Amino acid sequence: MGRRLTMTFGLLVAVLLLLGVGSLVTSWVVVELHSRTTRVEPVLNENTRLRDQVTRMTRAVRTYLLTGDAAARSDYLRIRGEPFVTLAQAREIATPSARRNLDVQDRQLGAYVQVSDQQAEAAPGSADARRLTTEATQRFSAFDRTNRRLDAVLTGDRERLEDGAQNFLFGSSLAIGVLLTAGGTLSVFAAVRTTRSLTRPLQSTAATLDRLASGDHSARAVAAGPLEISTVARSVNALADESDRLRAIEQERARLAQVARDIGIRVRERLDVDDLLDAACAGIGEGLEADHVFVLLAEEDGPLVRVARSWTADRGLLPPEEQPIPPVPLDVVREHYRQGRAWCRNDLPAVLAEGAALPGAPGSYGEAGLPPDARAAAEKLGLVNVLVVPIGVADQPLGALFLARTRPDRPWREVEIDISESMASGVGRALHTALLYQRETQLVEKLRALDQAKSDFLSTVSHELRTPLTSIVGYIELLEDEETGPLTPPQRHMLDIVDRNANRLRALIEDLLTLSRIESGVFGSRREPVDLCRLVASATDAIRPAAESASVTVEKHVPDRPLVLEADSDQLDRVLMNLLSNAVKFTPAGGKVTVRAGARDGQAVLSVSDTGIGIPEAEQQKLFQRFFRASNATEAAIPGTGLGLTIVRTIVANHGGELEVDSGEGRGTTFTARLPIATSSGAASRD
Repeated sequence: MGRRLTMTFGLLVAVLLLLGVGSLVTSWVVVELHSRTTRVEPVLNENTRLRDQVTRMTRAVRTYLLTGDAAARSDYLRIRGEPFVTLAQAREIATPSARRNLDVQDRQLGAYVQVSDQQAEAAPGSADARRLTTEATQRFSAFDRTNRRLDAVLTGDRERLEDGAQNFLFGSSLAIGVLLTAGGTLSVFAAVRTTRSLTRPLQSTAATLDRLASGDHSARAVAAGPLEISTVARSVNALADESDRLRAIEQERARLAQVARDIGIRVRERLDVDDLLDAACAGIGEGLEADHVFVLLAEEDGPLVRVARSWTADRGLLPPEEQPIPPVPLDVVREHYRQGRAWCRNDLPAVLAEGAALPGAPGSYGEAGLPPDARAAAEKLGLVNVLVVPIGVADQPLGALFLARTRPDRPWREVEIDISESMASGVGRALHTALLYQRETQLVEKLRALDQAKSDFLSTVSHELRTPLTSIVGYIELLEDEETGPLTPPQRHMLDIVDRNANRLRALIEDLLTLSRIESGVFGSRREPVDLCRLVASATDAIRPAAESASVTVEKHVPDRPLVLEADSDQLDRVLMNLLSNAVKFTPAGGKVTVRAGARDGQAVLSVSDTGIGIPEAEQQKLFQRFFRASNATEAAIPGTGLGLTIVRTIVANHGGELEVDSGEGRGTTFTARLPIATSSGAASRD
């Protein structure tokens, strides 16, 4: 009996040893297979997300090239950097073989984005767009093949690992069953004890592993039976708990990333600094579940960085006059921005109680700790966990983002710190743009004030010049009438020069007064029936003496019938005289000036052409700007103020017409004005 018992228990011990070893091996193999599967899955997900992001980029840029939609181009520019971030994240968690594939994808993606950037700059429908689309399609196809190759490899690895785990579990269970049956033939008692003490816990653990492998993340093994089996069960449970923790962190990261994107969109839509700060402060506080949020901004040429916006979880945005925390020295913020990373402390009360330095804090705070006023403010607010992120653009620090919680059980986690840095970066760029816009608006207002002052000055000076000029012209007329005695020929010649220049000065003053009325918005027209043909004839006769003295021929072509307009005759006469005098002035001796009037398509068409020096093509866009003069006219020392064409265009526009110019250097100039014909004039003549 002793020998039998010894043999029986020896066999039972051997069976138990085999079962224990088999269980441990099974557990280890399953854990290892599960660990490998866990490493493969995130890489597979990141690889799939990478392909989706690149596909969205391709869709956006193709939509832009097909439809010319600027919003699609903006979508492309907004998301073009996301695939590189995803690629970097995938590379960090990938196996060496998968990393080699990701390196290939990185190069192919860079080549594809290089072409896509050119597509985004190309004109929709152009030949370049079609060429770039073909090249981009080839590069995208190469990237897609590499991406899908990695997808297939990772999917196959995952399936092989899962199949291996299942097969191994089945084989292990089968082997354990055989051992249990063999032990049961030796002793029913030993078999029952073995079944109760080994088989059931193992089956429970195996069932738990099956449930976990099939996606039931709530499954947990019962830690019962021998120490080895219960240890395996606890290990399985620990692995399941860790998986849940990592999954929760990833879900939280995704949620916070979406919050960061939403805040980025909200702040980018705002150009007003106050609106931007309101949106950023409230959005970050709510998204990161902070109790206090403070945005500190550097003063212009000031030594301090003060609180520009405050937010609390219970009150929301605080009034501007409330500043719960004191300002920070600018050198501290500069040092913090230079370090380029967030500063976090999850045990602030303990540090404040000690009155010691703040390790890792920027500037003097890292050596001497918080100043007394800052310590008092932190204690008053009950701050426990603090997070400070610098805000700036390029090498320019703009301020800092201060986040705080008052609950010891809510420390700042690594994922929240990463997201807060991303948010601060977006706020910094948006704030920089808003500040530039604010300064530009202020500069525009100053320029408008200067322009108004200039207009007022021109109006005042012009009015003041008219009085002495009227006296000069009057005395010229008295001298010409020889009221004070006869004039000698030299005196009369000099008097003609004075009179001519006085008239030029009077015309200049009238131009300045007209320009002042135009800029002040009081320039108007007195409408009445006017015969354009009669005005053309009168203006031609008036300009003819000046043209003859310059050896320039003047021709007019007008219809026999009246061409009646509802217009201001004085202003139209001014248009004609300005255009004709310019044509004569810029036409060399022997040249010709032609004025035409007619009707076409229900409009009166007035044109003045010359064979003069013409206008350089590059300067024609500036032709109607006040005080502008063409470079060839300036080089030829032809006198002028550069106001005539500005006034002509304003008069034509006030009459509901359009003014066009056709010119080329050395081939003359043609100005064409199109004016509406009076409806009561009946049928109009044609050229």
